[in-house]
Amino acid sequence: DAVNSIVASDIDEMIVTDTIPLFEEAARCGKIRQLSLDRVLAEAIRRVSNEESVSAMFR
Repeated sequence: DAVNSIVASDIDEMIVTDTIPLFEEAARCGKIRQLSLDRVLAEAIRRVSNEESVSAMFR
């Protein structure tokens, strides 16, 4: 499976987002790190709502 392939690979770390839940096996894998996008998404929604630039967030 995918987690075993990652563990067996030369990959030091795989970074994923929290937009979908991780399977328990993936969450326990030391090579997989999950980052939260809540602040980025909230700021993007705020900017769209206020008709501000979203692309400016990534400069």
